[in-house]
Amino acid sequence: MVRIRAFENAAEVASQGGVSAYGQQAGAAAKVRGPLHLSTGQEAVPAGVCAHLRPTDYLTSTHRGHGHTLAKGADLTRMMCELFGKATGFNGGKGGSMHIADFSVGMLGANGVVAAGLPIAVGAAHAQKIQQRDAITACFFGDGAINRGPFLEALNWARVYELPVLFVCEDNRWSATTASGPMTAGDGASARAAAMDIASRQVDGNDVFAVHEAAAELVAQVRGGSGPRLLHALTYRVKGHVSVDLAAYRDPRELEAALDTDPLARARAHLLESGTAAAELDALETAAQAEVDAALATADAAPWPDAQAAFSDVQDTGAGQWI
Repeated sequence: MVRIRAFENAAEVASQGGVSAYGQQAGAAAKVRGPLHLSTGQEAVPAGVCAHLRPTDYLTSTHRGHGHTLAKGADLTRMMCELFGKATGFNGGKGGSMHIADFSVGMLGANGVVAAGLPIAVGAAHAQKIQQRDAITACFFGDGAINRGPFLEALNWARVYELPVLFVCEDNRWSATTASGPMTAGDGASARAAAMDIASRQVDGNDVFAVHEAAAELVAQVRGGSGPRLLHALTYRVKGHVSVDLAAYRDPRELEAALDTDPLARARAHLLESGTAAAELDALETAAQAEVDAALATADAAPWPDAQAAFSDVQDTGAGQWI
């Protein structure tokens, strides 16, 4: 969790002035260009879930996917290089923040389209079942995704074919700049999963120990052949929709209340009460910050993609003409 927080904080600073939006103009000084969606405050969910995943398991993510990628085991420095648009990034600098993928650890990709990762995850899980692999797929998505068609289609397909997929709803209460509650009928992801005959658990998504315990149970069931499961993690999006969004549409009191449940502070307090030395926890934070500082320096010094790279990784019509 401290690695994810340190990465997000650094990426946020590096992105300032990187996009014209929310009344701000893009400048030349920004190291990270384009929209940057932060998962600050949601660290307990990927940490608690991915602790139970193996390198051979698959994962699909969202536009807010830095934490998922790190928790799945992807290299932090290469991800920073990707955010910087450098040739040494996971996708050669072409994917950026919203399209990071690292197949070497089973991370099939972040996705800029809300709910688009759901059918991809189901397809991956179906392949795992057909090929009789000893592996599962974890699918992260936000509360805004449950109001889009792919959510229903994905859960239905997964249930009908009893696929080894764990759906993880990161319910951070906001869909871009709109509060999710007033535009969502019923009781949310858990209730809709029940309607599809998919067992689920709702959990405090800011309590990493609770997430870890719930995910352990659900992952074991999925891995044991019981079909799909859904984890509904209630968390909070501390930052705006993108890094330059000050979220002026949000009641400041709501944010203040959310900060009182910060997952890192809660985990630290719990560990201290359990006998962990403060110096040990401080060392973890120091190491995480040092790792991120080194990644920033490496990304800054890394080479830009060669101009010819623009003509690779492009789908063509099969007749030698690329479009």
